Amino acid sequence: TAEEAKRLNPREFAGVIDLDKLKTTASEKGKIINVALVGNPNCGKTTLFNYASGSKEHVGNYGGVTVDSKQAVFKHNGYTFNLVDLPGTYSLTAYTPEELYVRQYIKEELPDLVINVIDSSNLERNLYLTSQLIDMDIKVIIALNMYDELVESGDRFDYQKLARMIGAPIIPTTASRGEGIKELFTKAIDVYEDRDPIVRHVHINYGTEVEKAIGRIRANIRESKPISDKISSRFLALKLLEKDRQTNQSLASYPNYGKISSVAQEQIAHIENLFKEDAETIITDAKYGFIDGALKETFQEGQINKRDITHSIDRFLTNKYLGFPIFLLFMFTSFYATFELGIYPMNWIDRGMAMLGKFIGEIMFAGILKDLLVNGIINGMGSVIVFIPNILILFFFISFMEDTGYMARAAFLMDKLMHRMGLHGRSFIPMIMGFGCNVPAIMATRTLRNRSDRVLTMLIIPFMTCSARLPVYILFIGAFFPTYPALALIGFYILGITFAVIVARVFRKILFRRQESPFVMELPPYRIPTLKNTLFHMWDKAWMYIKKIATVILLAVTIIWALEYFPRNSAGTESFNAAIAQTEQQYKNQIGQIDSYPKMEPEQIMALRDSKIRSLEMAREAKRLENSYLGRIGKGIAPVMSPLGFDWKMSISLLAGVAAKEIVVSTMGVLYQADEELGESLNLQNKLKKEVHSSGSKAGQPAFNPLIAFSFLLFVLIYFPCIAVIVTIRKEAGSWKWALFTAAYTTALAWVVSFVVYQVGNLII
Repeated sequence: TAEEAKRLNPREFAGVIDLDKLKTTASEKGKIINVALVGNPNCGKTTLFNYASGSKEHVGNYGGVTVDSKQAVFKHNGYTFNLVDLPGTYSLTAYTPEELYVRQYIKEELPDLVINVIDSSNLERNLYLTSQLIDMDIKVIIALNMYDELVESGDRFDYQKLARMIGAPIIPTTASRGEGIKELFTKAIDVYEDRDPIVRHVHINYGTEVEKAIGRIRANIRESKPISDKISSRFLALKLLEKDRQTNQSLASYPNYGKISSVAQEQIAHIENLFKEDAETIITDAKYGFIDGALKETFQEGQINKRDITHSIDRFLTNKYLGFPIFLLFMFTSFYATFELGIYPMNWIDRGMAMLGKFIGEIMFAGILKDLLVNGIINGMGSVIVFIPNILILFFFISFMEDTGYMARAAFLMDKLMHRMGLHGRSFIPMIMGFGCNVPAIMATRTLRNRSDRVLTMLIIPFMTCSARLPVYILFIGAFFPTYPALALIGFYILGITFAVIVARVFRKILFRRQESPFVMELPPYRIPTLKNTLFHMWDKAWMYIKKIATVILLAVTIIWALEYFPRNSAGTESFNAAIAQTEQQYKNQIGQIDSYPKMEPEQIMALRDSKIRSLEMAREAKRLENSYLGRIGKGIAPVMSPLGFDWKMSISLLAGVAAKEIVVSTMGVLYQADEELGESLNLQNKLKKEVHSSGSKAGQPAFNPLIAFSFLLFVLIYFPCIAVIVTIRKEAGSWKWALFTAAYTTALAWVVSFVVYQVGNLII
């Protein structure tokens, strides 16, 4: 029992394995050390990984950020470290994909040593995972992270004494500032080379009856030599007592599995009958008893209790009445700053791209290459590049809220609402991550324990406004809703969440009727984030965006430009050529007869001529554009999109956005700026406001108005997320069924919603 374990001295159960068997000589080894980082969510593991390796992985102060392993290679003191950052996990059971992934990695990859990162502010909970690593009989070093917080709180902790108790060296670190990192990896070299006297295997005593049961199961497991050589037979025996399904499956292929299973079942029945408690609970209580006993000898709490401070703040920020308005206020502030602060660098970039286009246009001869560079690449990519400042600003605020621990509170606030709407409370974390990019957000659904919750969350994550949609929103809001841009932007974010919960509610009733599991999530203590980590996160998002511009968007812009550029001559353009020639001749004659026009100077006549010719050239270009390959495709799908208020140019932009949503803007940059004079402003917003229909029953009427813009933005919000998201859903769900379903239902829903909004709006207006 827990009480029995607490009475036991942890130091009495050290060193039962012969050290000669545990340690090998340094001469048999090279200078390459394989290290796995293991720890609870929020313990600072990924921050430590970033600092040690120079990587810049996203660090967030809430669970489920690291959803897959990250790898890096670096050198220290003449040794090469292959460092792997494993997903954050609270234990090595097999309840969640993270727990199973970490355990399987250690068992199959057999790293030379494991660095167990623990949070100094919550030793008892973090040491539970440490106790399971001890059971695995592997070399462990403990990074006592966030040690500065422990010192500031006035706590006293004899970590060296604890290290001797558990047979694992403990190194204090503050990963956010890089303190203790060098010492940690220097100690790793000592442990690897068997130079550290502390390292030894320790057995946690689980009480007389449980130890007898472990011994009987181990005796049978040891008959299977291949297994006992690779992983501790004691660890396997414990897992069998805990009724671990994965362990049973891994042992099932061995000849004596029947006997092993039979003995395990007998021992489980004996223990549970004796203690009147589940076997797993008995073992868990014993572990916490061991931890409690060890901490009583080594840890003394100080005067300042960080948990009390956190609880005091939470009483305000998670208040039933104030919590949600405060959350909305924080988000509104972020969006307001995105617009108000972002407008200045946007204008600078806009003017810079205009100057670049003018410069290239002046130094190059007319032709296909000049048109590609100016009207294709500069206009198209320039329309996307201008939004980089907005993305940087928005994700600075989001990163700050993540790193402080506030986003975990946002998930807590949303839990009750999400359960009512059919979603799991923990689904809010992947949804929040979806504001950055839907791909890692879908991967983050691995933190959900049951499959139906995971798949349902995957299906609704595409409604979250990712950074790729942000340029489209800013473009149209700035053009057609300039009065309250921040409110308009936050409105689309809220609309996305609203669609997500409504669709989740419907799908829960129809497709996923299984009851969702309860919401359990740690609320980490509040922390003041370092500027360095916040800027890393902010730049990470911008860098993803820039890489898209340099690859996917560049390719898409080139394709769109080529489809728009060819064919150069088409039916209907010849009449414009004749009209231009006739106009030139007419004004030439007028200049020759200047005496007949005493009130007009030759310069005035030439200006009138140029204006009329320019109008004819613009009309000719519009006609040619309609007859281009792109125009033909657009007109082919226009009948489907026209009930939504979209012309063929808008339709083409949406079609191009299937690859990546930023391409919607770059495509418009090509289509709506093709008729501009060289060197004019690249401000696409002005072009959209001036755009008119060039043909048909609406010829001469504005192509855009606030209603059409709203309908268009709703379509962008809802329809086909992007190819990368669809592929990720296929990978995470395990089949194409859900991926193709997502593509189909989002597009169909987008059409229906935009249709209703546009048609009803026209009736009202």
